[in-house]
Amino acid sequence: MKQIQRLSELRRETAAFRMAGEKIALVPTMGNLHPGHLRLVSEARRLAERVVVTVFVNPTQFGPGEDYASYPRTPEADIAALTQAGADLLFIPEVHEVYPHGLGSLTWVEVPGLSEELCGAFRPGHFRGVATVVLKLFNMVTADIAIFGEKDYQQLTIIRRMVADLNLPLTIHGVPTVRESDGLAMSSRNAYLNATERKSAAFLYATLKSSVKALMSGNRLIMEIEASASSALEAQGFKVDYVAVRRSSDLAPPHPEDDASALIILVAARLGKTRLIDNLRLSGEI
Repeated sequence: MKQIQRLSELRRETAAFRMAGEKIALVPTMGNLHPGHLRLVSEARRLAERVVVTVFVNPTQFGPGEDYASYPRTPEADIAALTQAGADLLFIPEVHEVYPHGLGSLTWVEVPGLSEELCGAFRPGHFRGVATVVLKLFNMVTADIAIFGEKDYQQLTIIRRMVADLNLPLTIHGVPTVRESDGLAMSSRNAYLNATERKSAAFLYATLKSSVKALMSGNRLIMEIEASASSALEAQGFKVDYVAVRRSSDLAPPHPEDDASALIILVAARLGKTRLIDNLRLSGEI
């Protein structure tokens, strides 16, 4: 696996792939890789001849008081894991390589509406930063396919909308959430949990499963199901930002005529200092 820090070198490498007629898959990450990330790399390997992974902790998607400075950075372990996983290129740029004119007066990319609700309501500007850096990475790598995990389903939905609205020439491929043995969705921020919090964290997935079962049994009292899930989480020590039942296609509130299999339930809650997100589609297994 080749490691690259400069955009000019990245473009030389990807141009060579294209000259050889090879399809390129991109896996964007912020590093501190876990098996969930490596599942994305494995899927990229299946879908394309060449796999480019980016590791970049993007400052524009962190708000004031969030964990940009303390976000776990593990470059040596990441390099070893990606080499083992069979990535072809690792692009690990410095901030000035991604934002050559600084952060003071950026050209922003924003998906209105979707970016202001759910997590966007609690992290103003977050998805503007995500959409901006993702579009930059798409332009830098010129990939044919980009691979994202479904754990951050709102992010995935926003990126798909951005790609469609801007007529970008690549395909977005979502990969199901990878979970610990007790159901907790794998996340780099799980490392922030202490031992007691880690045991409690599994209740998040259990609550999602209970809510899905209620919906699948025919209970369409959406607000009641959301409130019940929130109360159950609060009783276990979580501070809930939201529990929301939405349409999985566009994250719009469901209509009474929507089939249950078209729905998804999403949650964001804090346990101690750690903010956890998860979701479960009703069309999936529980």
